[in-house]
Amino acid sequence: MSTPIEIPDEILARLTQLAESTGRATDHLARQALLEYLDDQEDYLIAMERLKKGGPRLPFEDLEQELGLER
Repeated sequence: MSTPIEIPDEILARLTQLAESTGRATDHLARQALLEYLDDQEDYLIAMERLKKGGPRLPFEDLEQELGLER
C-alpha cells in the first residue's frame, strides 16, 4: 500500500542528502525512520500504562548495578 505524505523541502533535502551519503534509497530511510518512531511511541505508551498500574519500581542506579553497567 502506498500512502502519500507531504514532506517539507528542508526535511526532503536532508533525507536526500543522507540517502546519497549512505547509498540507500530515500524511501528506505523514510520507512526506517517511521518504524523507529512508531516503536518509540509504542514503548512509551506501554511504559505509561505500567506506571499507572503501580507495582514495584527499581531506581535506575540499582538497575545499572544489577546489570553491571556502573559508571
